[in-house]
Amino acid sequence: MRPTLGDMCRNIRPLNNFEPPATRDEVTAAALQYVRKVAGTTKPSQANEAAFHAAVREIAHITQHLLDDLVTTAPPKDRDVEAAKARARAQARYA
Repeated sequence: MRPTLGDMCRNIRPLNNFEPPATRDEVTAAALQYVRKVAGTTKPSQANEAAFHAAVREIAHITQHLLDDLVTTAPPKDRDVEAAKARARAQARYA
């Protein structure tokens, strides 16, 4: 089965092309959500804790490189506007 963008975890938010740019905390939070999803757990066992946290660090590092290297001609998105759009979509979905 080939992955598509529709299969993305809902908790991971797009981080590219925002003004101001994504913070280190936002990148780490996205990496943590990804590792939790792949590992199938929110809290690893003691035996897996080191591997879990190492994966979060490495994925956050690579994600930051990706964000730094991406090029776009689109104007940067406004966080407040995007958050309002997300709230409107959620309200329509759950109303």
